[in-house]
Amino acid sequence: MVESLPDLILRWQAGWGASRGFRPAEQARGGLHVLVEQPDRHREIVALSAEPDVLGGLADEAAAASRPTWLTVPTNRPESVEAIVREAGLKLRDSREALMTIPLLRHPPRPAPPPYMCATTMKGTVFETVLTHPSGVAARGTMAVVGTDAIADRIATEPEHRRRGLGSVVMSALAESAMMCGATTGILVATADGQQLYSALGWTTRATILIAQTPAG
Repeated sequence: MVESLPDLILRWQAGWGASRGFRPAEQARGGLHVLVEQPDRHREIVALSAEPDVLGGLADEAAAASRPTWLTVPTNRPESVEAIVREAGLKLRDSREALMTIPLLRHPPRPAPPPYMCATTMKGTVFETVLTHPSGVAARGTMAVVGTDAIADRIATEPEHRRRGLGSVVMSALAESAMMCGATTGILVATADGQQLYSALGWTTRATILIAQTPAG
């Protein structure tokens, strides 16, 4: 069965919020309202619908906010979304991101190449994989397990260790650990560069993600 986009957004946000230690989102007015409490992002609104009447209201709400607010919109109609958020006075970020999924059983294994060492720990429902080199930490990432979903977040490789497939090693270790806890589906939001990595690992793009923010954000 193919999941609906709003369902995927809800499931992704639940894991993303757990991974970052946010309070549970408030669902209201067609969006998920998340208290982030960062200097440049006090609050984030994740749209559950890109329909003009719903999105227009969320965009106006973000534009009227007194503190820096982001509006994140997963959609398969990015051009119409851009027009709505611009009309509200929000500033679009230059790069688009992608909401992606994979059946975890299809995730390819990627062992750590010598002399790298891979270790995964768990805190609550969140796994963290750290890939180390004799010189220090080379790559890392987290994955939150919520029910049968595993939501990957903050997958990063240090600049001096890039282009060696280490991101794939981290993802493989996280997927394996999540499956041991009963997870069956992987979900993540990828940057443009990350989308290339995850596509090569078998992840499928389900929606484009546009991010806009208050002009002062």
